[in-house]
Amino acid sequence: MDLDILQGLDHTSRIALEPAREAAPVPDLAQYSRILVFMSGKDSLACLLHLLELQVPKEVIEIHHHCVDGLDDEAGPASTLMDWPCTEGYISALGKAFGLPVYFSYRRGGIEKEMNRENCGSEAVVYTRVDGVRVVLPSDRSKPNTRLKFPQVSANLAVRWCSSHAKISVADRMLINDPRFTIGKTLVITGERAEESCNRARYATFEPHRADNRGGRIPRHIDVWRPVHSWDERAVWNIIARNRCLAHPCYMLSWGRASCRGCIFSSKNAWATLRLIDRDNFDAIAAYERKFGYTIHRSKSVIEQADSGVPYQFEERWLKVALSREFNEPIFMDPWIMPRGAFGESCGPT
Repeated sequence: MDLDILQGLDHTSRIALEPAREAAPVPDLAQYSRILVFMSGKDSLACLLHLLELQVPKEVIEIHHHCVDGLDDEAGPASTLMDWPCTEGYISALGKAFGLPVYFSYRRGGIEKEMNRENCGSEAVVYTRVDGVRVVLPSDRSKPNTRLKFPQVSANLAVRWCSSHAKISVADRMLINDPRFTIGKTLVITGERAEESCNRARYATFEPHRADNRGGRIPRHIDVWRPVHSWDERAVWNIIARNRCLAHPCYMLSWGRASCRGCIFSSKNAWATLRLIDRDNFDAIAAYERKFGYTIHRSKSVIEQADSGVPYQFEERWLKVALSREFNEPIFMDPWIMPRGAFGESCGPT
């Protein structure tokens, strides 16, 4: 089936039938004591489904999600500024549907707390051990510092610090500090694809993870595999369709990426849609731009971007799902429905 035909089918009935690109070589998965799938959107879901189609035993697979807004705990409530309200519920439902454990980790206060940081260090990292005990790791920043601005649109993670602060460093600290990762071998699965950007195209498909320390006094053998690195978007939707899975509900609202609801890479159309569906959240982001004196976009405020955009089309039922913290939708769809966001705007890291 040609892509233009595929895209022309009605969203309530079309299914991706094109064959996937040739998959990357599969490492010896049997050598790993545990395989951690870092779960967020469609690409990491495709990674999970690929593992299951390879008949990897479920006993070694774990789903991990880094909560970019943090979670409620004894230190205070989570932020509600950046992420989709349904995300943690959706991830939990995904694990339950496949019979896999789900673990959440986060930095307290999330991105909102970090961007408001003034003459102080970053917040603690929190993760849950396999025995259910919550571990709090103190701040990893020794010197007080000030941000008072949103992450900036850049390929440089020191400038676009949202990913490094709320995801990458959170994962690294969990892997480095939890003693179970010194026992046996660990494989981390992530869903970066070469098609997404020139920078991601340069990523290795398989390599030692940043937290690897296999030659150290207390060895820690951790590899990272990007199984869908060579796939195009069509291949991703193929495997999701084949397994009849519901991808993150934001795709049903015509978002092309399951990043933050208020992602700094959002297009003018995404900002226009956010203002339409969640005015309070949009206004909170606009207020921070005024407070900081810095806009997310290099030259336009989110209000100016929304003014020049056209809201996406979507069904009201999916809006209720995406904006609710209670997730009660079935993970397996029959019939499977192609999301409106498939093959649409996919603004993201360069």
